[in-house]
Amino acid sequence: MNHNVNRIFYYATMCRPANVITAMADVLAGISIALFYTRPDAPGHFYLNTALLLITTAALYAGGIVFNDIFDADTDRVERPERVIPSGIISIKAAQTFGIVLFIIALISSILVNITAFLLAAVIALSALLYDYKTKHHPIAGPLNMGICRGLNLLLGISLMPGLLNQHILLGAVPLIYIFAVTTISRDEVHGGKKKNLAAAFILYLLVFIILLIIGRYTKAYAGLLLLLPFFISIMRPLYKAWQHPYAGNIIKAVKAGVLSIILLDAAWAALHHQFLICAVILCLLPLSILLGKYFAVT
Repeated sequence: MNHNVNRIFYYATMCRPANVITAMADVLAGISIALFYTRPDAPGHFYLNTALLLITTAALYAGGIVFNDIFDADTDRVERPERVIPSGIISIKAAQTFGIVLFIIALISSILVNITAFLLAAVIALSALLYDYKTKHHPIAGPLNMGICRGLNLLLGISLMPGLLNQHILLGAVPLIYIFAVTTISRDEVHGGKKKNLAAAFILYLLVFIILLIIGRYTKAYAGLLLLLPFFISIMRPLYKAWQHPYAGNIIKAVKAGVLSIILLDAAWAALHHQFLICAVILCLLPLSILLGKYFAVT
């Protein structure tokens, strides 16, 4: 029994549960945008599809992370030997099977929603694999690739109302820019940071903040603008500390703050589109993500 529990824990560790929660928040943010522009015809159908999209994004993110660890196995044997694959706790073959199953679950869940959600899920899966296998070590292509995955994840939520996607596809650029910044910081989390990367991240963070202010002005959700302040503080404080002392420990904290603050960003999306109930649900995910971050690795 204990052995089975331990195996489940190790598989869960590979999935980065705290990060998976942030992916689910992305989809809820996308759904809140869709609800601002239209209302579902059948509430029961709406809730079922919402659940299916949450399963889709959770499985996509977890699958992408699993394959990331598979492709990083040789590097991790040197830099992170405690991880489950290089330590031998889970074999490469078992991890590959697990990752494939997660992607299959994501594709099945998405096709049950609509063809648009399925196509987005398929592109996200392919983009994640491209990042894991090829682009992650490239200074531009890597952060861009990861940002595209997050941008598509927001659009996955909007795909609940597929007719809206073409009109609001550019909103996917906001999480793209944000994740480009976080990924740029994370490139130096093992050996310490470079100030030019941290400066680039600051500029990108500022750009995201300005875009959200403009969106809030357009939607006239002035109460929602209040959420932008804690979001801005949560990402800028650790970034500033990393700028002052660009050691590996401070870089990791800045990356962790950037990842967990995705939930605040997504809550702001919901508030800026007058979906305060969804905003409250997303905010409830934050303590859960922080709690999971204490027991499972985030980076």
